Amino acid sequence: MDIAVPREIKNHEYRVGMTPAGVRELTRAGHRVRVQAGAGEGDGFADQHYAAAGAELVTDVEALFAEAELIVKVKEPQPEEYRRLKPGQVLFTYLHLAPDEAQTQGLLSSGCTAIAYETVTDDRGGLPLLAPMSEVAGRMAVQAGAHCLEKAQGGRGVLLGGVPGVAPARVLVLGGGVVGINAARMAMGLGADVTIFDKSLPRLTQLDALYGPALKSLYSTADAIDAELERADLVIGAVLIPGASAPKLVTRDMLKRLPRGAVLVDVAIDQGGCFETSRPTTHQQPTFEVDGIVHYCVANMPGGVARTATLALTNATLPFVLALANKGWRRALNEDAHLARGLNVHAGRVVYQAVAEAHGLVVEPLERVLAGND
Repeated sequence: MDIAVPREIKNHEYRVGMTPAGVRELTRAGHRVRVQAGAGEGDGFADQHYAAAGAELVTDVEALFAEAELIVKVKEPQPEEYRRLKPGQVLFTYLHLAPDEAQTQGLLSSGCTAIAYETVTDDRGGLPLLAPMSEVAGRMAVQAGAHCLEKAQGGRGVLLGGVPGVAPARVLVLGGGVVGINAARMAMGLGADVTIFDKSLPRLTQLDALYGPALKSLYSTADAIDAELERADLVIGAVLIPGASAPKLVTRDMLKRLPRGAVLVDVAIDQGGCFETSRPTTHQQPTFEVDGIVHYCVANMPGGVARTATLALTNATLPFVLALANKGWRRALNEDAHLARGLNVHAGRVVYQAVAEAHGLVVEPLERVLAGND
């Protein structure tokens, strides 16, 4: 199979969809791997590393896309990228289509087959290709939030862990999934006073067993969140409904509960954000203020620690890339129901229910697509 690895072009995105180690595995399996020149330089993977692993280096991105059967990326395709896609090609990357109508329509118009990392599942009910970036983003959220709390950044001027005689910052984590647990662990490690919210009582019980009184837990309701905002310095939005738009847990009206200079970090921004006042930002301009509250809503947070994030991501994606390359997408999905859950768009039709609902489109049954009745 002809596999293409383009350079990411989203603002300050330095990750790459495949490392030289992944190239070596694929070329040893008999596949042709072409990598856009400079694709890995932001992670410390030089062109010569890819060449030594068996990749062909390509400078013409149009040719790279035109000849590819399978395109492996990190971030969702930008407009100039989805315009290069065509029927018969397979795109394997993060998509986050529910809040992004333009990209959804672009992929539908292209006729390609688009498989999303974030909706691939596992036999434990998890999201194995989202989890590595959720771990990174959860930990980064606390670093970013601590920095934004500094007075020079527009924050309250509060040190996350406090000092002897001065109380630590109060951190609210909305969501007890992978992002939330990693954020809570990082915040507790820095000495903050941390409260985590979730709607799953079994998850709250699990967290209580793991961390005891060091981590406060509350059942998530609008009233519970509203009551806690008055004393919060940092709020981290970590909710996820796989493939769907994130629920708005903090409304604009609720912002007045927060102390002036408090910080909101919205890790759910890829799925539309869980704060009503959120809008996507970049590493170049990561924050904005609404009603005196600092918002950090960078849509590709892990890109800030690109080498760590790339290694973590590609460790998880490589087995699936190998399956797609070795078997072809339809056989690979037929043999792996969890990988099949990643199929979002095929041949001009939406296959993932939550995406179809988000945009008022008719969903094409997955079983029909996998049977080849398309």
